[in-house]
Amino acid sequence: CMAISVAVPVGNDTANRLMEKLVPRVESLKVGPSTDSSADFGPLVTAQALERVKGYVDIGVKEGANLVVDGRGFKMQGYENGYYMGGCLFDNVTADMRIYKEEIFGPVLSVVRAPRYEDAIKLANDHEMGNGVAIFTRDGDAARDFASRVQVGMVGVNVPIPVPIAYYTFGGWKASSFGDLNQHGPDAFRFYTKTKTVTSRWPSGIKDGAEFVIPTMN
Repeated sequence: CMAISVAVPVGNDTANRLMEKLVPRVESLKVGPSTDSSADFGPLVTAQALERVKGYVDIGVKEGANLVVDGRGFKMQGYENGYYMGGCLFDNVTADMRIYKEEIFGPVLSVVRAPRYEDAIKLANDHEMGNGVAIFTRDGDAARDFASRVQVGMVGVNVPIPVPIAYYTFGGWKASSFGDLNQHGPDAFRFYTKTKTVTSRWPSGIKDGAEFVIPTMN
């Protein structure tokens, strides 16, 4: 439920460099059965789910997004009747598109280009949902400003999936809240409060690259 579905690079130069990295990575994703430990991801849960995700890709194309990598035609050898689909990558997605506003729950990544840092924050704050978000930066001031201002319940700093460990709360803000108390964990008992959990990781220098797994998996 916390898989990254939208990337928001700031500035066209950053967006172009990100796309140069993303295209070959998405194209090389290995799809396989759940018994294949080397696979990046497996099949969708049902035929209906597969058609739903393919339908969202169709909608994105119709709305004008640039489908850079199209995985709709993928067939798994030996599993031709399985619910498999290759990775899809959209560029130039805008905030008025359904593939941005609605959760797809499939192997589809949307890139929304933000001209400035302020535009990127506005995208997150204007969205009706507010479960999880992450910022990737080496600028500590930008990270602190983002964590303070973004209207989202779980924030990652150089941590792509900001899911705290079990004894922290798990929950979002805005339409991502649920039930009377909005949160799982001990914070559900703290009435009249609004929590924000920030999970951070700081590389030691330019020699270190980004990591894209939950910290506890290392």
